[in-house]
Amino acid sequence: MIATETLSSPRASAAPAQTLLPRGLAGTPDDKEMLRAAVDLTRDIATARPEIYWPDMLASAALGYGALAGAILLQNPILAVLCGVVSALALYRAMLFIHELTHIHKTALPGFRFTWNVLVGIPMLTPSLTYEGVHTLHHARTRYGTAEDPEYLPLALMKPWSLPLFVVLALLLPVGLLIRSAALVPLGVIVPPLRKLVWERASSLSINPDFRRRAPEGDFARMVFWQELGASAWALFVLGWSATHSWRPLAIGLAVFALTALLNQIRTLVAHLWENEGEAMTVTGQYLDSVNVPPPALLAPLWAPVGLRYHALHHLLPSVPYHSLAEAHRRIKAHLGLDSTYDKANYAGLTPLVGRLARSTMLPR
Repeated sequence: MIATETLSSPRASAAPAQTLLPRGLAGTPDDKEMLRAAVDLTRDIATARPEIYWPDMLASAALGYGALAGAILLQNPILAVLCGVVSALALYRAMLFIHELTHIHKTALPGFRFTWNVLVGIPMLTPSLTYEGVHTLHHARTRYGTAEDPEYLPLALMKPWSLPLFVVLALLLPVGLLIRSAALVPLGVIVPPLRKLVWERASSLSINPDFRRRAPEGDFARMVFWQELGASAWALFVLGWSATHSWRPLAIGLAVFALTALLNQIRTLVAHLWENEGEAMTVTGQYLDSVNVPPPALLAPLWAPVGLRYHALHHLLPSVPYHSLAEAHRRIKAHLGLDSTYDKANYAGLTPLVGRLARSTMLPR
């Protein structure tokens, strides 16, 4: 969204696709055995379990806000910083349940969407409207990796400076969200062109600067109204309280939220190989352009929580809940064996993936 508007796209000036995509991901035929096995082996674990979702989300939010209070109230700087880090990690996990909200059936977890928005989405100025109706486009068979995919940029084909810029700009996201909810959305009520611009360009967690969001309709439009109202009311309250009491809690909160945004941007950086230049891809091609970081990678649950360490598998089975992905991975890998197509999307950890992406940007085009 805001943090990626300045990145340049290579689509207009890039070299021919056969040079840029030596592995031919855009033309990869579907591995029907893998696709069939993925569905058949996971039928019995494809239901969202409320006894896992609710405690996980509530505990993550409670820990996050409790640690944030410690970061604000503690006078010892070391303890305050430690609390801030814990808060960022816990709130990051709580925030990423927004990804689950876009995939689970509306009737699967009654009240979960509303509660998540009240406890996490609105306080962090990222209600579910910023992802719902957008993320599903990323999974569309004819949109993934194309100019119509809101969550795709061919980062591997861009300039080397694009990667650090992509990551660092995430630190500005909390301030951008505060400006959006406190000023731009309220002003849009009386300035229709501004309202249209904000909705099209700054209402979604997208990274494609060419993406333009369609106007909401029906039930979704009503949901958007209430979520925008809640986020704007909260933003204005926080600014008003800070102006009359102290700016310190807001500054610390923004710093913690900036760290969560940074973690998410780093995760996004290695969620895919980012090697597609705009062609429609098969499901197998999408899978191979995506990334799993399964065990024994120890830190993956911290930087890719709520099942996102299995991002490639998620592209095979987008409706399988996060708590079933580890078992799904185990079953599919055991069934297909080593050196299968499935095994080719499994990587050892964050550092090798960042290194691969960085080296790719340095290749001559």
